[in-house]
Amino acid sequence: MEKVCIVGAGSSGLTACQVLAARGIPFDCFEKGSQIGGNWRYENDNGTSSAYRSLHINSARKLMSYRAFPMPEDYPDYPSHWQVARYFDDYADRFGLRERIAFETEVVKVEPVAESQPRARGLNWPAGQATIAAGAWEVTVAGPDGERRTERYGAVLVANGHHWQPRWPEPPFAGEQGFEGERMHVHHYREPDVLVGKRVLVLGIGNSAVDVAVESSRIAEKTFLAMRRGAWVLPKFLGGKPIDEVAPAAVSYLPIPVQRFFFNRMLKTAVGSMTDYGLPEPDHRLLEAHPTVSSELLPRIGHGDIAVKPNLERFAGGRTVRFVDGSEEEGDLVVYCTGYKIEFPFLAPEVFESRENRMPLYGRVVSVESPGLYFIGFIQPLGPIMPLAEAQAEWVADLLDGRAALPAPAQMREEIRDYERWLGKRFVASKRHTIEVDFYPYLRTIRREREGPRPSIGTRSLRSLARSAGRARTLF
Repeated sequence: MEKVCIVGAGSSGLTACQVLAARGIPFDCFEKGSQIGGNWRYENDNGTSSAYRSLHINSARKLMSYRAFPMPEDYPDYPSHWQVARYFDDYADRFGLRERIAFETEVVKVEPVAESQPRARGLNWPAGQATIAAGAWEVTVAGPDGERRTERYGAVLVANGHHWQPRWPEPPFAGEQGFEGERMHVHHYREPDVLVGKRVLVLGIGNSAVDVAVESSRIAEKTFLAMRRGAWVLPKFLGGKPIDEVAPAAVSYLPIPVQRFFFNRMLKTAVGSMTDYGLPEPDHRLLEAHPTVSSELLPRIGHGDIAVKPNLERFAGGRTVRFVDGSEEEGDLVVYCTGYKIEFPFLAPEVFESRENRMPLYGRVVSVESPGLYFIGFIQPLGPIMPLAEAQAEWVADLLDGRAALPAPAQMREEIRDYERWLGKRFVASKRHTIEVDFYPYLRTIRREREGPRPSIGTRSLRSLARSAGRARTLF
C-alpha cells in the first residue's frame, strides 16, 4: 500500500495518525508548528491558534474524548485549553505518534498526478471514475531550514482545521478606517490586559464573543455586546450535569420538533426567555443555529455589566460608533467575533475550493472530483468534534485498506446536493452554518458507511437514508 500524507497535527490530524498507525497504513504527518494540538495549543508557534488564556471547552469532557483514549477522570467537566493540550500530549505518547510527525514542516502544495496506470489496490474508488495511479499526489513541504522537497503519496488527508483564518465583515462597516480606537479580530485575542479600563465593543453572539464580553465586563470601563441576530444561550450545566450529557443518545432518534419541544421546556425552566435579559428574540427556532453556551453571560447582562446593542451600522467619526437603532456610543476597542474562513492555501482551486465556506464532500469527508483527497474534521457539530473526526479517520482507513468502498460518483454528487438542501431547511442561512452536522446521527451515518460496499443506490446509501429520515431531519 502506498504511503498516505496527513496535513496537520491538531485534534483531527492526531486521530488520523493514531487510526492509520493502528491499521498498519504507512503515513507521513506534517505539522507547521513545533508541537501537537493545533488550535488548542495556547500561543502555538504555527501561528494559527485562536486559543485565549481563559478558554475552556464548551462540550463535556466525556463526550469530547477520543474513543481510543478517554480524557482523565480527574479532569473537570469542562477542561481548560491547558488541560486539553496536555491530553493531546498524553495521547501522542500513549500511541507513539510524536516520532511519526515531521514538526516545523509546512505543506505548501498538494497536487494530483494523473497517470494512465490502474489505481493502486486499496484506494477503492468506484468503477467508472477517472483513475489516478499509486503515488497519485505530489506533496511539497518546507522544512525547518526552509528547504523544499516533494514526495508522492497514494492519498492525502487534510486536517489543517477551520478556525485559523479570520473572517471580517464583508463589506466592511462604513467609516471603519477612520476609527480612532483599536480594532482586532478575536483570533488575535489572548490576554485580558487589552481590555482593562477601556470601553469595549464586542461584535457577535457566538461562544468566543460571549467569553470575551464576560471577561471584559469585569475589568473594562464599559462593555457593549452587539449582534445582528439573537441567539439561544444555553447554560453549561443543567440539573448539575453538563448540558450535552442531559439528553442521552436515544433522544437523537426523535424527530427534531419533539427534541425542540423538550429542550425548550428545559431552557425555559433553567433561564427563562432571552428577552427577559434584554437580548433580542432569536429569529430562528432552537436547534436551527449553532447554540451559544455560557453560564455567565445572562447574569452579567442582568447585573448591568454588559450592555446589549443591535448590530453596528457605521463608525461615525473619532471613537464614536453608531448602531442600527440610531444610538451611539464611544468605544476604545472593537473586538470582531465574526467567524473564520475555510481555506486551503496548499490546494489549487481546481483541485478543491471552499466557496463561501461550503465543503462539497461526500459524507463530509470525500472529495468526489479529486480521488484520494479526504478531509478530516471539517464539520461543525451540535456537540464535540473530536470523536467525529476519529470516526471519519476510521472510515477513510476502511477505504484505504479495502474494508469499505464508495458508491458511484453520480450517487455521491447527489448526496452532496441532498445535504445542501437539508442544510437550507435545518439551519439559519449563514456562513457559520455551512458545515453543520448533528452529533449522534452523523456518527451513526459514518458507522453505516463503514459496513462495507453497497451494490446500489437503494442499499442504505446516504441519500436514501436522508430521504427516510426526512420526517426527523436528524441524519446529519
